[in-house]
Amino acid sequence: MKHILNTLFVTSEDVYLSLDGENAVANRDRQVLARYPLHTLSGIISFSYAGASPALMGACAQRGVALSFCTPRGRFLARTCGESNGNVLLRRRQYRMADDPAQSCRVARTMIFGKLYNGRRSIERARRDHAPRLDGEKLRAASERIRDLLPTVAAETSLESLRGLEGIGAAAYFGVFDDLILGDRAAFSFQGRSRRPPLDRVNALLSFAYSLLAHDCASALESVGLDAYVGFLHRDRPGRASLALDLMEELRPCMAERFVLTLINNRILSAGDFTLRENGAVLLTDGGRKTFLKHWQERKSDVLTHPFLGEKIQWGMVPYVQSLLLARYLRDDLDAYPPFLWR
Repeated sequence: MKHILNTLFVTSEDVYLSLDGENAVANRDRQVLARYPLHTLSGIISFSYAGASPALMGACAQRGVALSFCTPRGRFLARTCGESNGNVLLRRRQYRMADDPAQSCRVARTMIFGKLYNGRRSIERARRDHAPRLDGEKLRAASERIRDLLPTVAAETSLESLRGLEGIGAAAYFGVFDDLILGDRAAFSFQGRSRRPPLDRVNALLSFAYSLLAHDCASALESVGLDAYVGFLHRDRPGRASLALDLMEELRPCMAERFVLTLINNRILSAGDFTLRENGAVLLTDGGRKTFLKHWQERKSDVLTHPFLGEKIQWGMVPYVQSLLLARYLRDDLDAYPPFLWR
């Protein structure tokens, strides 16, 4: 269990929540683990199969404490709402900002700033950790190209121009992505992004990681009361969780792409974990997906210090914390949305 931004995160899958007076009580095997006064909480997000008592759900609804339920793997299930649902005000603000290009750009540029910053951070980590095996000059040039874009991105006021800057930064980053692959070079090489379908093993891994990350971001946004389908950078499209795609931009380099590099460079996956289709698509086998998911879940349990809050959290909680920060910005509790800047 973790208390962040007045939100209680229940990360153990066997913890049952109940009500005792004015307290939310965490129980395991009928033993009380902890008590949390409801008046100190703005929300509870439970990743437990055990659930919560009807009495606690009713108390949360009456007191305006958002209570959300997700599976232990992070899939959003449901939220409890009382007669007066404050989320309508949050979503109305979200919709108004999404309809205003200038306000949309203020949010989107921080997310793109985070994406480029984290991409550059990934390059710099590779230069530091594997200097003898890499073309240092090539990586340095890409890193400096991205670095030079950051002040312009931070000041950009046009969504179209912002997308252009993001494209330039992505080209510099993916231009050296193949150099970051140090594992089985015969099986894994990267010549550029290919989607629907992925045409090589690296793209197959990237696409799968992006799908999982987008899923986690959508669940996180819904759990704090935001509409995952109304974005600021990605515009409305039927069936597309645009805000989830916005949020995952800053998390791609550190949560998806770095994870894929780890799988390859540590030889966790091999050529035998993929299958080639007649149309040229390269897909993970059932065994490959199981291995991927096992390590993905293990990675989400690793602990880091959140760069903005300065608190230790699990990697899997990062989308939820960022969603909370975004909701706070939309409510005017923060002057700006703080992107996740990997350290």
